[in-house]
Amino acid sequence: MVPHPSVAADAGVGFGCRELTQYTEFREASALYARVFAYTESEYALNANLLTALARNGGSAVGAFAEDGTLIGFAYGFAGWEGRGEVFHYSQAAAVDAAYQGRGVGRALKQAQRSVALRWGQRSMRWTFDPLLVRNAHFNLNALGAVGIAFERDYYARPDTDRLVVAWDLIDDRPVHRPGPTAPALGREDWGRAVDVEGEAWIAVPTRPDRLGSGERAVLRQRLDGTLTDVFRRGGVLTGAARIDDQTAAYRATPGESTR
Repeated sequence: MVPHPSVAADAGVGFGCRELTQYTEFREASALYARVFAYTESEYALNANLLTALARNGGSAVGAFAEDGTLIGFAYGFAGWEGRGEVFHYSQAAAVDAAYQGRGVGRALKQAQRSVALRWGQRSMRWTFDPLLVRNAHFNLNALGAVGIAFERDYYARPDTDRLVVAWDLIDDRPVHRPGPTAPALGREDWGRAVDVEGEAWIAVPTRPDRLGSGERAVLRQRLDGTLTDVFRRGGVLTGAARIDDQTAAYRATPGESTR
């Protein structure tokens, strides 16, 4: 077993990112997590003991710090395994203080997690996100270079928790380069369905799903369920997300594994 370091090691990725090792740091991370996601129910809480155990046994608990030592970002994960025998690092969540969002803290946290995962011998990382959150999609697919590999309905065993699963190759550290074609002209009538263009599929989604009524949102999720399930069943992967206009964005689905 790879030992947990007794001294927090700077991952060299900016924002003072390093592993958390002190009880007070784990408590601060738990509080930041609850504050960023506005969690008040105890069922969503993290605790210091859990984070400590994860960090010592194949997992990660990393923080980003401001110059004055204030914790401004936090991410944690654990070792995962699937039926085919592949071992990976599963990143459960990343939280960034509202005052520091959009400044590269999330990317720094992911790189810090990558460093930890590689030390444990894990060669890839996975995580999930809501397919309606296009900003997350652009960061995960376009910026980091992860690929969407699966769609899971009701991922957290309750309604309205559909998730896309992405995989990130931790060994290939070349800069991501995915120019690709420009997204076709898609609009509201295309939301949730796949439009084939020269052997690829573009899946339109709204840029502001929060403005949809509950009924409209439910219909869209059901349509996305069928579309994404079919894309992955046919061996496709999601390799990018593009904003088309103020109302519509789209995922790019390509056959098989993508290249950088």
